[in-house]
Amino acid sequence: MQPSQILMWFAALVALASPASAAPDEELLGKAAGYPIGTRGSWFFNEGVRVGSFSNLDRLLPHYTLTKAASALPLPMASSELKIEYRFEKRSYTLNDFLERQRITGLLVIRDGEILLERYQYDRNPAHRLVSHSMAKSIVSVAVGMALAEGKIASLDDLVSKYVPKLAGSPYGETTIRNVLRMSSGVQFSEVYDGKDDLTRFSILRNARGSIEALRAFENREVEQGTRFHYASSETVILAVLLRAVTGTTLSEYLTGRLWQPMGAEADATWTKTSDGTEAALGNFNATLRDYGRLGVLLANDGAVGTTQVVPKDYLLQATDWHQQPDAFAPGRATPYFGYGYQFWLFPGEKRRFALLGVYGQSIFVDPELKLVMVITAAAKNASVGKEPFARERDAVWRGLIGKYGSW
Repeated sequence: MQPSQILMWFAALVALASPASAAPDEELLGKAAGYPIGTRGSWFFNEGVRVGSFSNLDRLLPHYTLTKAASALPLPMASSELKIEYRFEKRSYTLNDFLERQRITGLLVIRDGEILLERYQYDRNPAHRLVSHSMAKSIVSVAVGMALAEGKIASLDDLVSKYVPKLAGSPYGETTIRNVLRMSSGVQFSEVYDGKDDLTRFSILRNARGSIEALRAFENREVEQGTRFHYASSETVILAVLLRAVTGTTLSEYLTGRLWQPMGAEADATWTKTSDGTEAALGNFNATLRDYGRLGVLLANDGAVGTTQVVPKDYLLQATDWHQQPDAFAPGRATPYFGYGYQFWLFPGEKRRFALLGVYGQSIFVDPELKLVMVITAAAKNASVGKEPFARERDAVWRGLIGKYGSW
């Protein structure tokens, strides 16, 4: 048995040995039917197939594969499971309470490269590849940083059209790469996950006519580029198209040997692809909970594995430090809470802490100073978890972890 298989087996035993209780809304999420997988039309919106679909998306959609490392980065288990209390709505709770209150499929906490806690719910386990949703956007950003360091991109202040001539003359094409990274093209785009927004229109166009035509369809620049953060998944697709142009290969192939294997992934990852062969990019990356943890560890170590710098450090610091962003992108300005960097969400506070976030509750929280990582995969009620207690309670858990090892 390979060491990675032994670790996976041991973690599964630990999860099974942990206190068990009913997870929230099991029947609504498909327990009686064995957590079924949906269809291409139902997997994103249908609550009854959410758990099954979010852990089997690569069985539904065509995809590329990022092959695992020859040798997995060890993630040893702590001698005792983490116990903390956190304050939420004027009451104290434990991590068991969090699992009983929120629709968490997987919860992983790592500090200094050691697993402090690993739990699964809804019959998920360490072998499941769990969907990233928009956490994938941060992975695209990492690829941009690598291409910049390799000289494939001369400057982040170049216009996108310099590298993708087919976007010349369009608002997206005449936006700088840096402003696309910050989602500040100024182009009008609605993203509210109701099946009627611009994201839906964009996705339909992309599947029918390709990424370039879908991007050119958005012609109205509302404000000057670089002056306003406005969340738009289309802007990550711009980066994917640009990366395909400058690297001459798929994102998945480009990152397999530069990110996935060097960081020591124990399992293959997958990334769904569209009809023109580009990765979804805005989401649909799929990996095990522990490999998301390894990605978090890499980012907590400023992009290094031991003495090997995997992600360019200068770029990563720019991408994840709100102090290096213009005022419009600072916490409390970009959004009422988070700031925004280069496809990363930036926590308020003087210390550098950041997050990879996806709809329905997918999250990787990173504190580089404390070498602390929290990974959550979930099947929340709403795509935008700010519409329910999930987002606030998740933040309370993170603050409880910070308080155990440091200070906010």
